[in-house]
Amino acid sequence: MALLLGVDTGGTYTDAVLIRDEVEVIASAKALTTRQDLAIGVGGAVRAVLEQSGMAASDVSMASLSTTLATNALVEGQGGRVALIYIGFKEKDLSGHGLADALKGDPCIVLAGGHNHAGGEATPLDEPALIAFLEQHKNDVSGFAVASQFATRNPAHERRAMHLVSALTGRPVSASHQLSAKLNGPKRALTAVLNARLIGMIDRLIGRAEQVLTEIGVTAPMMVVRGDGALISAVQARERPIETILSGPAASIVGARWMTGATHALVSDIGGTTTDVALLRDGRPAIDPGGARVGPYRTMVEAVAMRTHGLGGDSEVHFIASGLKGGVTLGPRRVLPVSLIALDAPELVHETLDSQLRSSNPGEYDGRFVRKVQGQSVEGLGPRDEALLERIGNHVQPLGDVLRSRMDQGALKRLVERGLVQIAGATPSDASHVLGRVDVWDNEAAEKALLLFGRRRTGAGNVLSRDANEIAQMIVDRLTHQTGLALLEAAFAEEDLDFELSEDVLARHVLMQTGLQKHKGLVRIDTGLNVPVVGLGASAASYYPAVGVLMGTQMILPEHAGVANAIGAIVGRVTMRRSGTVTSPGEGQFRVHLDTGPQDFANAETALNTLEDILRKAAIADAQAAGADDIQVRVERDIRKAEAEAREVFVEATIMVEAAGRPRVAQDARP
Repeated sequence: MALLLGVDTGGTYTDAVLIRDEVEVIASAKALTTRQDLAIGVGGAVRAVLEQSGMAASDVSMASLSTTLATNALVEGQGGRVALIYIGFKEKDLSGHGLADALKGDPCIVLAGGHNHAGGEATPLDEPALIAFLEQHKNDVSGFAVASQFATRNPAHERRAMHLVSALTGRPVSASHQLSAKLNGPKRALTAVLNARLIGMIDRLIGRAEQVLTEIGVTAPMMVVRGDGALISAVQARERPIETILSGPAASIVGARWMTGATHALVSDIGGTTTDVALLRDGRPAIDPGGARVGPYRTMVEAVAMRTHGLGGDSEVHFIASGLKGGVTLGPRRVLPVSLIALDAPELVHETLDSQLRSSNPGEYDGRFVRKVQGQSVEGLGPRDEALLERIGNHVQPLGDVLRSRMDQGALKRLVERGLVQIAGATPSDASHVLGRVDVWDNEAAEKALLLFGRRRTGAGNVLSRDANEIAQMIVDRLTHQTGLALLEAAFAEEDLDFELSEDVLARHVLMQTGLQKHKGLVRIDTGLNVPVVGLGASAASYYPAVGVLMGTQMILPEHAGVANAIGAIVGRVTMRRSGTVTSPGEGQFRVHLDTGPQDFANAETALNTLEDILRKAAIADAQAAGADDIQVRVERDIRKAEAEAREVFVEATIMVEAAGRPRVAQDARP
């Protein structure tokens, strides 16, 4: 018997599931995710699932981890402070693909250097300027990102910069050519920046997860889910944490297929922070050809074609003051539910809420709290940020007690983005407690928080509502509406017909929204989804039936929808891809672009065969390092030629090699 353990660390809950022989879920359990020490949540979930199943930790044949932490961090703008080394580009290139926005003021240097399209050196690398930059910032960043012009054609300058970073700073360094073999320097630079920003977070997660599993007695090797749903080793995930963005969502799609057998459906997974939507077509999730899109960022990471929205059970509720009736909207930032933080500091939270309710004048920060996240790196903080962090201290505080000026709001925003503090406020989770749909945290605290939220005044000068249940229903209805928009955007994005408008505009179009209400006037408008939806997530059963009604489609809620990510973490395959390029810089010259530098051949077929052989060996080695067995290889060649003087001329070729197999331990354990 093969006993497989799947663990998923989400923004709110950590899930664990045990599967026997890849065919039967025998137990599942949940524990709260503990940001201050992720091992506490992982250990709690694993111990609970082992106790529930009656199985011994030593019986586990393989463990696998999926996580939404990287995805959540990018959606919420969190992560470590990093520095970018940008070689051979111009200052204006920093604005490409949102690179400047992703840096958020972190250090950056634009250096002379880089290569040309053929792989030749365009300008020598300015090493003295690089060394001075490294000496200046080696103690105020958590890592470095390096991107050089045409590094996929010749990575020599990136490799030299990596060596200097390691030698002079000892900090982790992410090089763009190691993350993608495709052209587009600014986009590769963005991917390297995000990778560097995530290294500390993912390294802590994997390290602590491995440690707690060992303490519990699980000796089986641990795998990690990549953003395309494939499994990689923990070592590989630590080296390239950017590949774990969309790890949790990708695992959920794999889990949805395994649980339901659906071949053609939208999969919508609601967590605490995000809602992730993807299409299952012919039983397989499509890979996004443009690279993983998370929040505002489009990366060069291969991942499932999924749309991630900052919408979940713990999304921040915002008041809409405009209009006579006013209203609410949700996200994209996650906050701690008041009903949850009340469990950590019940006396303080209730005394604060009661005092605020007694006041005749509503305050700007009513119903909001703040707490520090322990154990996080604090390098590079400004004086005001440090002062505010010290004022917050190590205990839950009413937000209004620690903010003393408008300038403190900017400091608070920066601390939240760094993941150093968490804010608590009204959320859909609180609304669900008030409506009686959920009863796991502090219902009374949730009701008080919504009463405080309802005291805000609309454009007509009236309070939004004095009834906590009415506010709660308003919030849940808004979640239903925004989930519907997310589903429609994903559906329009996958439609074969070109409607000549962007999918977000189409989803919100007055005709589409009127059709959802089944308008019947002089014109009859009836719209909705034409495929079923698989609803996943712990709160799916609470929220998604109404979404199915709104969309006029079947809503499938599988039995183990709440642990779909953990299931997907177990039933996936190890899949490794390597790609490379052959160009023709001159007549009768065929150049293979390798990590070690360009290599020229006089014959196109020789060049192609050489590259394929190198990629094949590398992909197989990667798969073996990830723990795969019974490896099968697939090769794709894309050769581009042009007509010149009545003959075909070789222009460029790309080769992709995929090596895939089942994890060795799980396979060997099967009878």
